[in-house]
Amino acid sequence: MTTSSRPARNAEAVLATSNPGKLGEIREILRDLPLALRPLSDFPGVILPEEGLSYEENAIAKALAAARFAQRVALADDSGLEVWGLGGAPGPLSARFGGPGLDDAGRVDALLDALARCSGEQRRARFICIAALATPEGDIVTARGECSGRILDAPRGRSGFGYDPVFLVEGIDRAMAELSDAQKNRISHRASAFGALSGAIRVQFGWGPPD
Repeated sequence: MTTSSRPARNAEAVLATSNPGKLGEIREILRDLPLALRPLSDFPGVILPEEGLSYEENAIAKALAAARFAQRVALADDSGLEVWGLGGAPGPLSARFGGPGLDDAGRVDALLDALARCSGEQRRARFICIAALATPEGDIVTARGECSGRILDAPRGRSGFGYDPVFLVEGIDRAMAELSDAQKNRISHRASAFGALSGAIRVQFGWGPPD
């Protein structure tokens, strides 16, 4: 679906996430747009839907819920890690991998435990991201990004969040958590997805056609 033609809106949008690391990344990725990206915490009471088994459906549902509650354009994403040796898991369930109550470090430990007997091609992996734009009227645009690599035997680096410390980026030979913010925001799955969505954002806010 595509957005419909409308007059220019106020240049602010709500980002449907409570993850401060993700908010910072997306603000940096979209820094060239004259867009004020407001956190979900600015709109107390919004309830995001339970996540399911599809990146696209999850991203759209979160964006629509935020857009309708805040009565503003909303951006959202759903992302996950897919590992060959786990049959593509944890995928859309990445944020819940290993069971309830785990933090990022706990989920990384659970992943490494699950891959303890895996080597070679079985440790191939990719990050997937679907970014979504929604309006209060129900218009939707989505874009996809991915980043290929493999899972390390142990964490490396102190940057990023989630599975970044054990994800060795293909062609760079460094863990995602060893990259600077600027480097990560050039090559990550999220950078690719929101970069692809930026043209639709320009159109929605009346800033002209996509680049």
